[in-house]
Amino acid sequence: MPDAKREFTRLFSSTRRGAHLARIDAVRHLVAWGYGADVPALVVAELAANAVAHCRAPGRDFQLHLAVDPDRPSLLRIELSDACADRLPPPHPRLPDAEAEGGRGLVLVAALSLGWGVADRPYGKTVWAEVLLDASEV
Repeated sequence: MPDAKREFTRLFSSTRRGAHLARIDAVRHLVAWGYGADVPALVVAELAANAVAHCRAPGRDFQLHLAVDPDRPSLLRIELSDACADRLPPPHPRLPDAEAEGGRGLVLVAALSLGWGVADRPYGKTVWAEVLLDASEV
């Protein structure tokens, strides 16, 4: 693959449509970079859905940042930043009861990623995950 810088950053509205657009933009960029997008798309969708569900307020957009590690071109770092520092995800997510309608997103993120975590920001937090990229579909 060429040594082009592979990064993408964009603000999205904290709405269901914003979460949907974040996933679509992530897929478009990954495919343009020559990678399969199934796993990253799921991780972006879950992180964006959490930002919308737990930090939805007028004027509080979320930011998606994707970056392929130049030293490890099969590693993608996904960062989703929002303005709600007071709404931190649990460090070890657990499956909810079988009847629960939600609560599985971070369990999926943990299962699909090499690692994930939360970083403080001056005005909020960043939830990040690192996933392996599949270039076999190129």
